[in-house]
Amino acid sequence: MNMTELTCITCPIGCHLEVIEVSEDGAVSFIVRGNTCKRGEKYGIEEMTNPTRMVTTTVKVEGAHLPRVPVKTSEPVPKDSIFECMKVLNTVQLQAPVLCGEKVVEDFQGLGIDIIATRSLDKV
Repeated sequence: MNMTELTCITCPIGCHLEVIEVSEDGAVSFIVRGNTCKRGEKYGIEEMTNPTRMVTTTVKVEGAHLPRVPVKTSEPVPKDSIFECMKVLNTVQLQAPVLCGEKVVEDFQGLGIDIIATRSLDKV
């Protein structure tokens, strides 16, 4: 039986969670304490089994009044893929115009997650 302490990040309350891993007959389950809502329980279990994060950054763009455009992942990315995602985005170079919602990278690493622009930039 292992216990991990986490701070829930699903809402502004920031509940202090205790996630207890219980193994019985080869099956692993989790008990979450300290959450004030069901989202905290879900977060605690997901953080122990498959932690994910949204990635937000900028990529280079040529021919616009700004040198970079903000982008984000369409869905949370597994934590172990974040550095690879950033590495890929460092190589991206867009040409203006860029439209908000435009796919910058499609189906990152076959995960079904797109990288999308979060601002439009006109060509100058």
